[in-house]
Amino acid sequence: MSLKKDKQKGLGEHFDDARIKTFLDYEAYGDINPDFHRLERAYRGMIAENFATFVQFFVEAGFDINAKSQEGLSFLQTIKNHRQADDYITALVTHGAE
Repeated sequence: MSLKKDKQKGLGEHFDDARIKTFLDYEAYGDINPDFHRLERAYRGMIAENFATFVQFFVEAGFDINAKSQEGLSFLQTIKNHRQADDYITALVTHGAE
């Protein structure tokens, strides 16, 4: 699978805390759980190190680390079989994800 040019540019980019916190502001659309949506957007847009920082901010802000998708799965359950998700999974589990 090849990445779009815009995705290639951001891949591996390290965000500062202010930029990481902007992912807390993403709003969901339709019937999507807003907390699940925030986790998904951060996962898709961040390297693992940034995601670990995001999860810390996410929990500190009072968001639900075990928010469910429309299919009834937590975000951890959703990504647990992704090939390169180990560091992301560790960040979630460290902060109480099930």
